[in-house]
Amino acid sequence: FHLTIVLLNIWTHKELVSCVGWTTADELYSCSEDHQILRWNLLTSETSLVVKLQEDLFPIDLHWFPKTVGGKKQAQAEIFVLTSTDGKFHLASKMGRIEKSVEAHKGAVLAGRWNYDGTALITAGEDGQIKIWSKSGMLRSTLAQQGSPVYSVAWGPDSDRILYTSGRLLIIKPLQPSAKLLQWKAHDGIILKVDWNSVNDLILSSGEDCKYKVWDSYGRLLYTSSSHDYPVTSVSWSPDGEVFAVGSFNTLRLCDKTGWSYVLEKPNTGSVFSLAWSADGTQLAGACGNGHVIFAHVVEQRWEWRSFEITLTKRRTMQVRNVVNDAGDVLEFRDRVIKASLAHGHLVVTTSLQCYVYSATNWNTPLIFDLKEGTVSLIVQAEKHFLLVDGTGVYVFSYEGRLISTPRFPGMRTDILNAQSVSLSNDTIAIRDKSDEKVIFLFDALTGKALGDGKPLTHKMEVMEIALDQCGPSSDRKIAVIDKNRDLYLTAVHQVIVSTMVHTMAWNDSANILCGIQDTQFTVWHYPSAVFTDKDLLPKTLYMKDASEFSRAPHILNYVGTQVTVRRCDGSLVYSSVSPYPALLHEYSASSRWEDALRLCRFAKDQSLWACLAGMAMANRELTTAEVAYAAIGEVDKVQYINSIKDLPSKESSVAHMLLFSGHVQEAEATLLQAGLVYQTIQVHINLYNWDRALELAVKHKTHVDTVLAYRLKFLQDFSKKETNKRFMQYADGVEVDWEKIQAKVEMELVKEREKAATTSVRSSLASRR
Repeated sequence: FHLTIVLLNIWTHKELVSCVGWTTADELYSCSEDHQILRWNLLTSETSLVVKLQEDLFPIDLHWFPKTVGGKKQAQAEIFVLTSTDGKFHLASKMGRIEKSVEAHKGAVLAGRWNYDGTALITAGEDGQIKIWSKSGMLRSTLAQQGSPVYSVAWGPDSDRILYTSGRLLIIKPLQPSAKLLQWKAHDGIILKVDWNSVNDLILSSGEDCKYKVWDSYGRLLYTSSSHDYPVTSVSWSPDGEVFAVGSFNTLRLCDKTGWSYVLEKPNTGSVFSLAWSADGTQLAGACGNGHVIFAHVVEQRWEWRSFEITLTKRRTMQVRNVVNDAGDVLEFRDRVIKASLAHGHLVVTTSLQCYVYSATNWNTPLIFDLKEGTVSLIVQAEKHFLLVDGTGVYVFSYEGRLISTPRFPGMRTDILNAQSVSLSNDTIAIRDKSDEKVIFLFDALTGKALGDGKPLTHKMEVMEIALDQCGPSSDRKIAVIDKNRDLYLTAVHQVIVSTMVHTMAWNDSANILCGIQDTQFTVWHYPSAVFTDKDLLPKTLYMKDASEFSRAPHILNYVGTQVTVRRCDGSLVYSSVSPYPALLHEYSASSRWEDALRLCRFAKDQSLWACLAGMAMANRELTTAEVAYAAIGEVDKVQYINSIKDLPSKESSVAHMLLFSGHVQEAEATLLQAGLVYQTIQVHINLYNWDRALELAVKHKTHVDTVLAYRLKFLQDFSKKETNKRFMQYADGVEVDWEKIQAKVEMELVKEREKAATTSVRSSLASRR
């Protein structure tokens, strides 16, 4: 990232500028102690006077009424609140006419902020009071009262909590009267500005101790800056929460959400008292102490995929470079670039009006289509299509520009979706709900309809990050979830915990391999689906190495091919290479090339590769390959069990025992019962010591009750125990246990099964000949 700074000297204020606010992406209002409100048009570079305020009105803060809520335009959007030193706030129209003035505080009103849907206004005063007002200016409540001035205030992401300053303290107060407030010492000097982002739920603060800090919503410190030369007078999040701006005396910084600085500029502005981002996040404006309004455009963004490197050199120009042959192209756009994404052989670029789709094989002829709503806040790509999020909804497009689907769910807020809460694969869309962060909605990417029975996936804790795997059939689609405890789960129909203390993760783009950073280890799960076939295999499929090279709090950006890209906390990129063999093994497994898979494992002589092959073979019911793989990793008991499965007379029994191997007892039972193999079902439960279920099935089907009782009796005798189960005592009274008869019955059942299997085989053979 880089900032291009513009100072429009056509018209400047004569006194310090106290506040600024964007009306559209190219129009800004500024207020100053010279009592003037100016309008700045960035398209025409014109500045005009909106209104000259009365001489005793000194403005402090300005905030425009929210333009849209849930994609619907607000009828009242053309007004703004203006706070002033005389203890009043004023509701003013776009023409500058003051519609209403309200006596709010004793002393200056230091801050005024609308909540996200415009239903409430909060003001903070020099008198230490915080008050909530209706949008028409009626007092609803006095939220807080303290002895020191409240210099800054911010709404929580759901407008249900308030963040405000109290000297050196930061305080989060819920609106519910009975809820407990959270407060902590945040700075060594008076705190001057705060901001709370609705997308990433992170808090910014700055103060007279010349530092800015990043906090989570529990008050935990995530980043603290080094000390500046002067107090840090302003901080502001970009709308998407990826970057923030910091203003001080003759200083403007652009920083990543984790705190490190992309760029430091030293414009001649005096102190920057207020910062505001345009709604599309491409432009920044600052209110300066010397009467200027400073404008900054975000450029020099960079995207990488395989051998391609793309840089936004100007607001409407991109530079493409292939690092392999040093070939280059220049991409020109009619309007300024707002968002871009490069993955899966395609570059997707959104401007204020259009979407451009480029193929990595042809940079000259993009596919272009118009956008309903210009401010695209997120682009997510999969191999076959991509997803756009804007103020009105979520849209899935093909790379040919065709609208495929528009998934929706009740209460969906598109303004707070980000890359951690949305994931896309070729057939599935996953979106974490904001109103209940334990809930993940799953949609069919091709229809936009909810998957399965329409019920969302519900985790037991709040979900922090989700990621769908990118390969394989839709029936095997898996979603990886990191929850609030930093536990990593892999989910198909039911959740299985894979690891603990995982801070960041990413799926490979061409194989279902997952990487993550857990505690002090960089870990690659070569075959995470092993948890569904054989949990004991999972630890043997891992590649682990020390993660100290990534420093504290790293973030995985992507995992493409054999290369993992990690962003360290200081902003630098670190690349880590992983073995190409697991991806090759996934490819062989997907195409049923089991002989090639065995050759690869023998060549590589890697235990983790053999473990992966064992899991893949069992998942595909390829018993011969699984037997070789388990033997290679020394799992003798499992080799014997696989051999016993091979000797079973019927296909249904084999399938059931493979399900048992993976721990799916209920599915195994259902398979056997459906095939009419009642005795085999009962025997499975006897072998697992599920005595109650075995007796229940025997009684229900009126067969082999004596078999169950005999095995139960033998079990108790082996352990010198007496029967205490009332059901077994009840049936034992009327049933005589004769081991010879039982053995004969068992032999008869096995003969029946063999005959049935032989008949089925003959029938299928005859059918195939016909």
